Amino acid sequence: MEATPIIIPTSSSAGSISSGGIPPSGDVSTKASVIEIWGGEPLSGHIPISGAKNSALVVLGGALLCSQSCRIRNIPDLMDIGRMSSVLTALGLDVSRNGSVLDIDASHVSHSKAPYDIVSKLRASFFVIGPLLARLGVARVPLPGGCAIGARPVELHIRGLQALGAHVHMDHGVVHAYVPGARGKLKGAKIYLDYPSVGATETLMMAATLAEGETVLENAAQEPEVVDLANFCRAMGAKIRGAGTNTITIVGVPSLHSTDYSIIPDRIEAGTYLVAGALTRSEITVGPVDPSHLTPLIAKLRETGTKVEIEGRNTIRVSPGEKILPTDVHTLPYPGFPTDMQAQFMALLTLADGNSMVTETVFENRLQHVAEFNRMGADIRVKGDCAIVRGVSHLSGAPVTGSDLRASAALAIAGLAAKGKTTLHGLHHLDRGYEKFEEKLTNVGARLRRIPLSEADSAAQPTSGDRLNEQPVAIVSSIPAIPAAAG
Repeated sequence: MEATPIIIPTSSSAGSISSGGIPPSGDVSTKASVIEIWGGEPLSGHIPISGAKNSALVVLGGALLCSQSCRIRNIPDLMDIGRMSSVLTALGLDVSRNGSVLDIDASHVSHSKAPYDIVSKLRASFFVIGPLLARLGVARVPLPGGCAIGARPVELHIRGLQALGAHVHMDHGVVHAYVPGARGKLKGAKIYLDYPSVGATETLMMAATLAEGETVLENAAQEPEVVDLANFCRAMGAKIRGAGTNTITIVGVPSLHSTDYSIIPDRIEAGTYLVAGALTRSEITVGPVDPSHLTPLIAKLRETGTKVEIEGRNTIRVSPGEKILPTDVHTLPYPGFPTDMQAQFMALLTLADGNSMVTETVFENRLQHVAEFNRMGADIRVKGDCAIVRGVSHLSGAPVTGSDLRASAALAIAGLAAKGKTTLHGLHHLDRGYEKFEEKLTNVGARLRRIPLSEADSAAQPTSGDRLNEQPVAIVSSIPAIPAAAG
C-alpha cells in the first residue's frame, strides 16, 4: 500500500581541530575593521571562484552520517566554516585542515548536544540535527542564528523529523529530539513540504539516508547545493535519486562509508563578481563555476544590456553594453532568481537608464540595504516587499553598513562604481561568505583596503536610526509554534 503523504505546513570528550584556518573554538570573531573603497577604477582580468559556502556547510554536517573518515576538498576559508568545524569537534569529531582540504574523522560521536555559543551565530549548524538523529537516535540542538534577513523558521525541519518517527519538543530554546524504541532508528515516510525549503530538504534527506525503508520528499528544494549534498551522500553509499527535481526518494541503508569528495564552486560568489564587472562597466572573467547554476542571473544581466559569454565548461565573461538598461527582478526558489543575488543586482539597477522593480518573496526582511544605497545617492523607494529603483547618473562614496552577508557584498561593489571613497562597516557579515574578498578584487584592478576601524577617517558609522523604518513583508504562511516540553 502506498504511504499516505504527511503535509508539513510552513509556518565529555570532544574531538580536535588541527592545522590552519579552523579555530579551536567557536570564537571566530574578527577585529573591528572597515574596508575603504575608491570607486571609478575599471576592472580587468580573471577572478577565481572558491568552493560553495552553503554547500560546504551542509556537507560538513553530512559527514556526521559516516562512521569512518571523510576527505572534503574545495572548502573555502571562511568564518562560517570555522564555526561549523567547531560544532563538529564539540560533538566529538576530529577535524584537520590542509589548505582547502578538510579531513573529518566521525568514527566516534561522543556528544549529542550542539554548543549554544556557536549554533546561535550560525544557522547552518542546525543541520546537524538530522545526521545526529539518524546516527545516534538522539539530538539536542539550540535554535539557530545567522543573518537577520527574516524568520526562517525551523518548523519544517522539526515536523519532517516527526514524520520520520522522532519525538521532538522545545525546551528553553533547545530542540530535543529522540527516536523511541530499542533500535532507535528513524522510519521512512512520504512527506510533502508546503514550501521548498533548502534547509528542510537537506535536513530530511540526511536523516533519511540511515532510516529504515523509503522516504519520499515532495515539493523538495532543487538548488545546486541540495544536489551537491545528495552526491556527497551517494559517494558514501547512500541511495538517493531525484535530487535537483521537486521529488527526492531516499532508501535507507544500515551505514555509510568513507569518501573523498570535492565541493561545487560558489554560484553566488561568481554572480557577485559578474555583477561587479557589469556595474563598473568592465570586462572580466570568473571561474570555475557551472554556468547552468547561474541561468536566471545571466538572463537578467543580458536584459540590462550586459554582454555575457560562456567560455568552455566553467568560465563566464562579462563585458559592458552601450548602457545599463532597467529590468524587473522577482526572487524565487531555484531555478528562479536567487534571493542571495537580490542586493547585488539592485546595486546594478541603481545606475540603469530608467526605472526597475525588485520584488523579494523569499525573506521578509531583506531590503534593509536600500537605505544604504540611498545614502550613496541612489533613488530607491520601498513599499511592502517591492523596491522601485529609479536609475541615477552616478553613485557617490559614503560610509555605509552591511545589514547581512549579501548586502555587505552589494555595498562593496556599489562602492567600486561610485565617485569618491566608500567606507564599508559591518565586515563580520562579509567575512562569513567571501574568501579573500579584497585580494580577489585588488588583483583585477580595484582600489580597496581593509583597515582597523580606529584608523578610518570617514564619517561616523551609520546607526540603525538612519535606516528605513518601513519593513517589507514576505509572502509566507503563518506557522504554529512548537509546544514547549511539559514540566
